[in-house]
Order: sequence, then C-alpha cells, then structure tokens
Amino acid sequence: MDYLEALQKRYSVKKFDKGKKVPPEILENILEAGRLSASSMGLQPYEIYVVESDEVKQQLISSFHNPSQISTCSHLLVMVSKNGLGDEYVDNYFKHISDTREIPVENLDLFRKNINLQMDALTNEQIMDWAEKQSYIVLGNLMFAAALENVDTCPMEGFNGKSMGEILNIDPEKEKVSVALALGYRSEEDHFQNLKKVRKPEGKLFKFI
Repeated sequence: MDYLEALQKRYSVKKFDKGKKVPPEILENILEAGRLSASSMGLQPYEIYVVESDEVKQQLISSFHNPSQISTCSHLLVMVSKNGLGDEYVDNYFKHISDTREIPVENLDLFRKNINLQMDALTNEQIMDWAEKQSYIVLGNLMFAAALENVDTCPMEGFNGKSMGEILNIDPEKEKVSVALALGYRSEEDHFQNLKKVRKPEGKLFKFI
C-alpha cells in the first residue's frame, strides 16, 4: 500500500472487530518497526509490553477512561518508560554494541563518557520526560507500520497509570506507563470510519523560512 494512502486511511479506531486477530507474522513486522525506531543515543529507555492475553486485557479495561478499544482490540501495546538509567543498563547497552559490531568495548569509551555527562546533567524528572518523548517516537513508528500492514490502531493516553502498573507488575520506582496502542481491525459498527479525515491545510501547518 502507498504510504500516503495508508495514512489517509488510518484513523483512531473507536471499536475493533473482536473476532479478528492480527496474524503473528504481521504483528512481528509491526513490532520490528518499533524495535528499529530512532532513539536518542540509541539507548531505547523503554520497554514495549505486548498484551495479547484476553484475560489481561479484561483486567486492564477498568484502567482506561474509554474501555471500548481495550475490550475489542486484538493486541494492546504498552510503552513503559524508564525513570532512570543505571550503570548496569548502560553497561549492557555498550556490551551489546561491542558484540553487534564486533569491536572492543574500550573503543566506545568516548561515547560512554558523552552519555554519562549528558545523563548526569539531568534530574530524574528530566530523564523521565526524555524517556517518555522517546516512547512517543516508537508510537509513531508502530502506527505507521500498522497502517502499511493494513492493521488499524488507536493511540491511548486516557488511563490510570497506577492501576495499569499494578496489573502489569511495573515497579513505579523504576518505570512508568507512557502511552498505549490498541491494534486490530475496525468494526463495521464503528461509524466514525466513514467520516472524512480533517487536518490543517498545508498553508496553516507548514511555514517555509
């Protein structure tokens, strides 16, 4: 599918067809797009929880202000941001670079020093803000990939993060739910799909200088 055509068709689904599941191979492609997403310094300060269990989705329904999507979606992706990056996390990151590129980890000392300087200059609150912004970059990639795969989505911020964290066993001292993305196929009962997409015209959105 042409990418502009896919974006034109894409909209935030209000109700999914509960009887349709995203095939494993297509889900794998969408998740791979998230894995390959741009990330500041490559640190990927987040995890993506892939909720496919109907039992867990049922438990999560009460955490959302609008439960329609959660109760009908095929999968729910939950972006969980890190509150901070400890030495162990950064150590593992550089070991992974070393293994992947087959270079001594010592060759990365300058890069490691640069990361340490940047992280040390931030408060925990600033690190969380940065990590949440990174998770939204992933969100955009996941939505775009899903659109190209002809899979419908709905990004969701209206939830109780504390109750979601408890259900997903997230340590609030270390992590925080940033945003969620419901995946599936739109229901014929979702009449919003027939409305024309409304976006700013080019003249009001882009400023060339």
